[in-house]
Amino acid sequence: MSAPTRSRPSSSPTQTSRFGRLVATPVRRHLLGALVAVVVIVLVLESVSTFRQSQLTSVAYLAVAAGGLTVLTGLNGQLSLGHGAFMAIGAYTAALLLRANASGWSVPLVLLAATVTAGVVGIVVGLAAARLHGPYLAGATLALAVAVPGLALYFSEYLGGEQGLIVPSPDVPRALDDIAYFVTGNELTSTKFVAYVAWFLLVLVFFFLANLSVGRVGRQWRAVRDDDVAAEIAGIDLARSRILAFVVSAACAGAAGAVMAMASRIAAPSGFTLVLSLTLLSAVVIGGLGTLSGALLGAALLTYIPPVVTNLGLDGGLTSLQAAELAPLVTGVFTVLVILFAPLGLVGTVRMRYLRYRSTTAARDLNDSNDPEKEGTR
Repeated sequence: MSAPTRSRPSSSPTQTSRFGRLVATPVRRHLLGALVAVVVIVLVLESVSTFRQSQLTSVAYLAVAAGGLTVLTGLNGQLSLGHGAFMAIGAYTAALLLRANASGWSVPLVLLAATVTAGVVGIVVGLAAARLHGPYLAGATLALAVAVPGLALYFSEYLGGEQGLIVPSPDVPRALDDIAYFVTGNELTSTKFVAYVAWFLLVLVFFFLANLSVGRVGRQWRAVRDDDVAAEIAGIDLARSRILAFVVSAACAGAAGAVMAMASRIAAPSGFTLVLSLTLLSAVVIGGLGTLSGALLGAALLTYIPPVVTNLGLDGGLTSLQAAELAPLVTGVFTVLVILFAPLGLVGTVRMRYLRYRSTTAARDLNDSNDPEKEGTR
């Protein structure tokens, strides 16, 4: 005689159907995630110090640029080593506009102008990228990363030369300050205002990229990445697909550069060297190609690892110079270890193991349900 089965308490069908309708489409799921992210952002930024707010701003603008790069490289298969150049374009655009008008209400227009300017340059670069592949494309974008910061020296009269341009901190709008004080009970300082701008921009960009990735455009990008010959036979315009991916990625980097200029309050060639482009690529590799959550995780790790390692070095008796040199060494070693032991990136590897676990569990349950001996013992 089989043992009596226990009935699990089920949720209300009405509640289940309501939640099912709420997350029925990818757009609704992404919108729900964005709303939850906004609540978390407010809670975190209102509970940390000014220094932590500055660090979180760095995480946000690096994640925005890395998100665009992971779409370009992970979904479309184009390798770029020059995204620091697009961040420089966005930063100098923001610097010139904020020097003309530092009102907080002008910040959305500044971000839009930086995004459009970097996107237009991305069209030009994308036209060349559509004809280049592999190391040739990497070499071309590498030349871009080296050449663009040098324009500030050539046009030093307008771009400040080696010293760069001082970026005025945007004034906090009085109305926004009153709303923030009413909601949170805290004043909206300049540093916190820029942090909110950075993280709200991150939510907006990730919402756009997530919907773009799961839609028709994202499927075309994956088809071009996996097999460009088959994609062309299927009727996909390879050049248009590659140019669009490059423009979207460049626009994201331009917006990130604008926030970087507002956060650091300077736009100088020294801030947009090849190291910045390699940092973005490292963030994508560490987090996982093609995953926006991986771009955010990679940006966070590359923001917090250097100061933590430097402080540990100082506590261990190293000089300031030695501790500062230890940080990039540890970061490089960590990146190599991730490539060796998690070639899909941290997020990609966890996701792959979870899917493998689910498929194994489903196959085991199916075998158990088809086994008459086990069925009789239930």
